[in-house]
Amino acid sequence: MGDVAVRAERSSVDKFALRRRELADAALAAVAQRGFAKTGLRDVAAQTALSLGSLHYYFDDKDDLIGQAIWQHKSECARRYDPIVESAQTGAELADRFGEEMSATLRDEADLHRLWYDLRNQALFDTGFRDTIISIDALLRDMVWSVVTRYAELEGRAPETDAVSAYAMFDGIFLNALIAYLRGDTGAVERIRVASVRLLTGTH
Repeated sequence: MGDVAVRAERSSVDKFALRRRELADAALAAVAQRGFAKTGLRDVAAQTALSLGSLHYYFDDKDDLIGQAIWQHKSECARRYDPIVESAQTGAELADRFGEEMSATLRDEADLHRLWYDLRNQALFDTGFRDTIISIDALLRDMVWSVVTRYAELEGRAPETDAVSAYAMFDGIFLNALIAYLRGDTGAVERIRVASVRLLTGTH
């Protein structure tokens, strides 16, 4: 295959992948509002400007669409903490900024986080997007660990836990705050900020 043909094929693949990302982003809010079990491709098309034909062309099925959508969202979520880790000059600054970001994402993206937990639970029974969920869990675990290890470095000591345990603890407090917030408890926004700082710093 000549260079021109190779470039043309690569361009076609890139455009297909880009369109998949665009469609997944557009569908995400509709899926988040209804939940996994109540949403099919026809529902997504009905609630958005997307055509059912486009969805069927770019995605194998509902699992393919939702897997792509949640991967894009959670990947973006994980990357939001990178600037904090890279630029914080003290442990206190890192902890404060981390707590603020945890608070903001709970307040601003509760429906999307609810969808994430819905899908993670569903993956215990459905293999359609299980590999994607496992990959996201690993991404989030690494994100939490980067925060924990950077805080310890700034404080001049070793982490007091391991990556798996740290992720489990932060995931647990976030899930509980999310449940409270979705039930109408707006105080959960401030509590997750305080709890995140305390867990990271080991203060009470």
